[in-house]
Order: sequence, then structure tokens, then C-alpha cells
Amino acid sequence: MSRPPRILRNRKALKQHRRQLRQQATPAEVLLWQGLRRRQLRGRKFRRQYSIGPFIVDFCCPEEHLVIELDGSVHDDPLRREYDEDRTVFLEKQGMRVLRFENRAVLEYPEGVLETIALHFTAPT
Repeated sequence: MSRPPRILRNRKALKQHRRQLRQQATPAEVLLWQGLRRRQLRGRKFRRQYSIGPFIVDFCCPEEHLVIELDGSVHDDPLRREYDEDRTVFLEKQGMRVLRFENRAVLEYPEGVLETIALHFTAPT
């Protein structure tokens, strides 16, 4: 699977917004980041608040073409669900696979969420 063109990734116009999102991370994002950063999950490099096209994703492993999204109660809204679906379609057209977890799952079972993520790795370790 080929990578999306560089112009679609980490656009400079979104840099300040990405930084703001990192500073305002939810407790679930902070906890998951503790398990993903510094290549702790099977040696994979993850980035947080990474932009792909017009969207900023919670976590991304470019090597695996894998996006991790965390969903809180705001995602229960029908309009938000439709937005999320359109976003997922866009990301998949860019060659990315998208995994979604509820914040509650990360907070209650962080090791299980990390293991589920690792099960979706395709590249050899």
C-alpha cells in the first residue's frame, strides 16, 4: 500500500490547531499516548494529533497506515456520527485503516486496547 502524497500530511495550516489539541488532550488520549509513544507498542512509531488532508486524527502510525480515533459521548450525536463516517471514508481513500475506541474502553482496559491495536499491525516486527 502506498503512502498518501506528502502534501496531505501534517499541513502547516493546521499546525497551531494540532498543538492546541495536544495541550487539551482528554484523559483517555493521555492514557493511550502513554502506551503508544516512544515506540513502546511493538516498536511502531505513532504520532498524535496528526493531520491527513483536512482532518486531524487522534493517533496515526504512518508505517502501518493505521489511524486510531477515540470517541467520547459527543460522537453519539447523529450529525457527528455522519461526519465521522465521511471522515473515515476520506481516510480509507488515502490508504489508511481506521480503528475507533470509546474513551471508556481506554480508561477501563488500556492494555486490552493496546493489544487490539497491535493485532492490526501488518508489517513484520
